[in-house]
Amino acid sequence: MLELLSPAGNFEKLKAAVRFGADAVYCAGKSFGMRSAADNFTVEEIHEAVKFTHAQGKKLYLTVNTMPHEDEYPALRAFLAAVAGAGIDAMIVADLGALATVREIIPKMEIHVSTQASVVSSAAARAYAALGARRLVLARELTLEEVKAVRAGLDPAVELEVFIHGSMCVSYSGRCLLANAMGGRDGNRGTCTQPCRWNYHLVEEKRPNERIGIEETDLGTFIMSSKDLCMIEHIPELVESGVTSLKIEGRMKSAYYAAVVTNAYRMAIDAYLRDPAGYRFDPAWLTELESVSHRTYGTGFFFAKPMRNPQLVNTCGYLREKAYFSTATEYIGEEAAALRARGVAEETENGRLYRFIQRNKTSVGDAAEVVSPRRVGRPFTVTELYDSEGNALESTPHPSMVYWCRVPFEVREGDILRAGAARGLDIRPPDKARD
Repeated sequence: MLELLSPAGNFEKLKAAVRFGADAVYCAGKSFGMRSAADNFTVEEIHEAVKFTHAQGKKLYLTVNTMPHEDEYPALRAFLAAVAGAGIDAMIVADLGALATVREIIPKMEIHVSTQASVVSSAAARAYAALGARRLVLARELTLEEVKAVRAGLDPAVELEVFIHGSMCVSYSGRCLLANAMGGRDGNRGTCTQPCRWNYHLVEEKRPNERIGIEETDLGTFIMSSKDLCMIEHIPELVESGVTSLKIEGRMKSAYYAAVVTNAYRMAIDAYLRDPAGYRFDPAWLTELESVSHRTYGTGFFFAKPMRNPQLVNTCGYLREKAYFSTATEYIGEEAAALRARGVAEETENGRLYRFIQRNKTSVGDAAEVVSPRRVGRPFTVTELYDSEGNALESTPHPSMVYWCRVPFEVREGDILRAGAARGLDIRPPDKARD
């Protein structure tokens, strides 16, 4: 069974990923995860997240993928003991000491070896399997042909996972010392500040106060900033490679990102599995991925080694995602009654009123789209807005306010209302610790 694995930086993102088609999600506790700047989960939230995920028939994997130093092992052992009874489906580890400690504290826990371990051969995969690993997250530096070769050299019971979408690291398998050297933040312990994404200038020795531009574009120079990985156009090759799990990067990204990216890959994977012979790539899936925050897209190492592919470097900043207006929420009869009391019809020939919770300002006249599970964005123009008491609005200016919007097609709880074509994407230099 092919798995689509999505990031969950907090509970909101976890729910978005599950609702929009993830078979499994991965998340971290407050310590020992490689994305320490994400919200992450308390021990209590981990227990709750497992219950929610399992109730939806999905799986949850916990990342314990930093490289713990000697003085951190007492805390690691205490953390593992605290989550031992949560029902976590697997733990993702990168460090041999962490692997051994998980095996000691939770002997029956399924082990997945992180991409940080740089598994690039079936020999390395077999060695980790001998230590108890059930799955290997392969290094992102492998070509697709190399992935197939690793698969061919393994026992079928050993699973393989590959990243198919998201940020790439300039350093080999993410083992970078640049953040530590430049700011004292250890990227191998979850606190990377991403200096590879910073905008650099040239300084001449005898003119230290003069910064000389070496611009690749008018936005600046990003000589170490990798393109983002995007394999949406290559689902058949990925499926036929024999891997078990296709993984999306992005625990630092938004709930909108988790929902839309998961949804696009869900549609593409399902279309191929339904009819491999008749499969056709739908450009609308790529359009969906263009709507989220990302750098220039590329296919990473899958089809070329880096020295043969100079296009791996990102030559511009971030492409902002479309404005995320709001999320559809449950129907509240009392509020609907207030609308009727003011003479507002719930349903007319122009559509039905649906209840939303605001994320960003929406105004009458806005071009908008509704994104639903297993459907691309459906466009319409916002014509009517009402507050919870039935008063007509020109806009929704207050964060998290509840309001009603008339939509000309069915909307379900959890669907996303976003900006349409009239409010597209723009470009900006990369943030220093964006993801």
